[in-house]
Amino acid sequence: MKRYTLAGREKEAQRLTDICNSGKAEFVVTYGRRRVGKTFLIDQYFGKKYDFYMTGIYQATKQEQLSYFSQQLKKYSGLQFPEPQNWIDAFSLLEQYLQKLSRKKCIVVFIDELPWFDVPRSRFLSAFELFWNGWASKRNNLKLIVCGSSTTWMTTKILANRGGLHNRVTQQIYLRPFNLHETEEFFKMKGFPMQRKQIIETYMVVGGIPYYLDMFQKSLSVAQNIDNLFFSSNAPLKNEFGFLFKSLFNDSELYQKVIETLSTKIKGLTKQEIISEAKLLDNGYLSKVLDNLCQCDFVRSYNAFGKKEREVMYQLTDLYSLFYLRFVKNYTGRDEHHWSHILDSTLAWKGYAFEQVCLQHVSQIKKKIGISGIETSVSSWQCKSFTDSDGTQWNGGQIDLVIDRRDDYVNLCEMKYSDGKFVITKDYNDIMLDRRDTFLRVTHTRKTPIITMVTSMGVAHNMYWDNAQSEIESEDLFEKD
Repeated sequence: MKRYTLAGREKEAQRLTDICNSGKAEFVVTYGRRRVGKTFLIDQYFGKKYDFYMTGIYQATKQEQLSYFSQQLKKYSGLQFPEPQNWIDAFSLLEQYLQKLSRKKCIVVFIDELPWFDVPRSRFLSAFELFWNGWASKRNNLKLIVCGSSTTWMTTKILANRGGLHNRVTQQIYLRPFNLHETEEFFKMKGFPMQRKQIIETYMVVGGIPYYLDMFQKSLSVAQNIDNLFFSSNAPLKNEFGFLFKSLFNDSELYQKVIETLSTKIKGLTKQEIISEAKLLDNGYLSKVLDNLCQCDFVRSYNAFGKKEREVMYQLTDLYSLFYLRFVKNYTGRDEHHWSHILDSTLAWKGYAFEQVCLQHVSQIKKKIGISGIETSVSSWQCKSFTDSDGTQWNGGQIDLVIDRRDDYVNLCEMKYSDGKFVITKDYNDIMLDRRDTFLRVTHTRKTPIITMVTSMGVAHNMYWDNAQSEIESEDLFEKD
């Protein structure tokens, strides 16, 4: 079988090679958020040469899905089968066809968008269980690959199944968005002459989602591409936001409301703060919503430094959603070059988006610092201004990335975006040192603090520069994991 070069997915391609050569029946679950490239990975690796393939149809009825199954079975088998009336009959017919291929070295069955088959009263899942447990798992040359964008359905109904599929999955492939290194490889493969500064600017808008990155045209600048994708008359990503959540979650309006609430608070919110801000009922369902959003890579949960788990914070990290809600959702103008015209006034947004890029590349930051082999925990820290018992005034502050190290040091990361070298002025230097001292006073940590500058273009080496003990540039974020 021909192996395909997949930009950014080398590890996953190797996993598929191992699966094909395992000599046993494999039940492979591939999952991850919508548009992350799950189907593309499987299609490219196998060259679309499956022994059977079908995909769930969004919001289709049971009968419509069964009719489609019948068409696919006829297409791959070349035989005429009676149209099944239920899923048990359907999988029984699939068994009959695959049995005829028993001498083939490797039989590949790919079922895409598995959650969309599971419509009310379809009993799809019970028939699927019977297919795997009763027949497929006993065929050493059969490779059953299933895929789904509804990460929560895949994890609860398949991976954490407590019924007939409990512990039946043999392999899991979870696809995350590309990091900067993988994004750069992707653009190189497409022949883009894009510098790293432009790659970061692209990443700050659409993140590492291959489907969005593939829409960029190499004949256009980054700004022109963004205008084309979000603000032109037929902009393909203008209406993506609503469909994205409808295709992932049944209660999509609630999920969107949580996302929109989180987008208004850069530092993130606790669950109780989300309830208050969004005016939601405190009925426990929000915990499930937040867990699902974290599993789908839209939101990250974290603890503030030294805080208890019950005070966990939730922060919107999906860069596409952040850009859409900030610049696209409420834009009513008709300027098809809107982004190009306002680009010079978006420094505040760039600063926050760059912070999110840094938070998604903590392993690269640790590698540059030289602490990859040291046990660490990542958190944030903030406090309001206060007066000490001796009358001392403390200004408070916020540090978005704190790397707590087992070797009794703690990195306090200052993440700053600028179009040129970042200049530590006297005022900023005073703020930076005051924030460090406040951190020591409030947390009572005995660890040694190290101020770490993480910047887009490096730090100007002036008289205040060496108050930061370590420095990381955006170039360092492109290191391979």
